[in-house]
Amino acid sequence: MAKKVLKVVLCVIGVIVLAIVLLFGVLTIIEFRPDDVETLTVSGNVPHAIEPYGTHKILSWNIGYGALGDNADFFLDGGKGVKTADKKRVTENLSGIVFEINSLDPDIIMMQEADIKSGRSSRINEHEYIIGNTFGNHESDSESTFAYNFKALVPYPVPPIGIVRGGISTASRYQINSAERIQLPCPFKWPVRLGNLKRCLSINRMPISGSYRELVVVNLHLEAYDSGEGKIAQTKMLREYLEKEVEAGNYVIAGGDFNQTFSDVDISAYPVYDGMWKAGVIDVNDFSDNFNLYMDNENPSCRSLDKPYAGADKDNFQYYIIDGFIVSKNVNVLSVKTQDLSFVSSDHNPVLMEFELTEE
Repeated sequence: MAKKVLKVVLCVIGVIVLAIVLLFGVLTIIEFRPDDVETLTVSGNVPHAIEPYGTHKILSWNIGYGALGDNADFFLDGGKGVKTADKKRVTENLSGIVFEINSLDPDIIMMQEADIKSGRSSRINEHEYIIGNTFGNHESDSESTFAYNFKALVPYPVPPIGIVRGGISTASRYQINSAERIQLPCPFKWPVRLGNLKRCLSINRMPISGSYRELVVVNLHLEAYDSGEGKIAQTKMLREYLEKEVEAGNYVIAGGDFNQTFSDVDISAYPVYDGMWKAGVIDVNDFSDNFNLYMDNENPSCRSLDKPYAGADKDNFQYYIIDGFIVSKNVNVLSVKTQDLSFVSSDHNPVLMEFELTEE
């Protein structure tokens, strides 16, 4: 009897081991392996370039793949949620995002965590939905690009996240001459990297009317769940890239979710509580005099997902300031404002910057 029981136990263990080996084999085969530099498709056909005069508005917003509204918590941030919204709630969140974008009326939109037919966001193409309902659905209303930074089958927890296809979405009222996806360093080794993001820079080059210079708009979403070395390496690569663009004489705006705060931003109003995730810090002194760094500390740009926001004690919630802009000195920034939307549609608030291009 003991031998039969042992045989059954060994067979069960063998099946489990074989299933795990097969799973990691499949995940390795289908792993997203982007090239260091890839050309992005520019959709739309806007007839006019950006003018070198006047005021322009650019909006950065991590939209939380349409599923991280005020009802959501998330297991990687200390919560319990995995699939954090049904299709009805995802649609409500996207409608709220579209409404706010239309109210702010930006000329350029940079979104992070925009899904394209992922299970976690009810298989909605969020890139097309938002752009089609903001700038309009005619090809002459806007030009846009999309850069994947997450294409994976995520096999955890139980039940698993499943298939994710998401990335960085950029749209503009102005022409985009060309666009590239630049791969950033990935801090994770096999097998952890199989279910992780492959973060990148989305480089969008916009011609300036009557000028040989370009406005280079860099959309980004830097590392979140590493121990710190990934953020440092990615920020270094970003800084070096921006310097090259300035040396070429271009106007540069880099914006998005840095998952870090800037060292000259007063975040004392948003203390980090014990046991909570702590954002990294980008030292503004690491950047040359060619750049200015902007984050608005009047309102938090992000909230923790350790528990739902709806019904929580707002005075003692965990908030962060991690979304902002890095701009070249030839871009005159008139204002930077984080919109206080009470995190109804996303775990991030949008940040709007007004700017003008200066003559040199």
